[in-house]
Amino acid sequence: MQPLRVHTGLAVMLERPNVDTDQIITKQFLKRIERSGYGKFLFYDWRYLQDGKPNPSFILNEPRYACATVLLAGRNFGCGSSREHAVWALTDYGFRVIIAHSFADIFANNCMKNGTATIVLSETQVAELMRRAQQIPNYQITLDLEKKLVKDDNGFSETVEMDEFRRNCLINGLDDIELTLHHEADIAKFEAGRAGWQWSKFLPY
Repeated sequence: MQPLRVHTGLAVMLERPNVDTDQIITKQFLKRIERSGYGKFLFYDWRYLQDGKPNPSFILNEPRYACATVLLAGRNFGCGSSREHAVWALTDYGFRVIIAHSFADIFANNCMKNGTATIVLSETQVAELMRRAQQIPNYQITLDLEKKLVKDDNGFSETVEMDEFRRNCLINGLDDIELTLHHEADIAKFEAGRAGWQWSKFLPY
């Protein structure tokens, strides 16, 4: 997993509360077996019209937000089903940082395991960042996980509160497999000693 220590990116706002995972990636795309290529299906029902053409009224289709990598979201973002595909769609599109007042727990955990940071700020702070993203051309936000800061070049700076385990995983690029491999020596030692076990002693018959 790619480490996330400091990220600066163009910000875009999605001012909708309770955006669930079916809105992030709709069910018809869950049949794919790859973990890549989901970005083009992100927010599909909102991004595209019925004829398949981009919806000009949806914010991600505005040219000035074309390369956004920081998403400013409404409260309870990522609620609904636990599908990890929602995170795959966001990361494949290019988002590395999502800032909101609150997130669904499973969604936030899935983000961490895929190298995307979910940052919780107050509703007032999120609203101010959304205002800036709308009014300031090419507005960028920086997340510095090493210093625990969210900041911009226009005077905004706020301390980030994050579980230390999640922060460590993001900074060092550790997913579940890489966390397990940190114990490779202990696993090898266990496997080497298991050859001499008498499994029959553990059987109930």
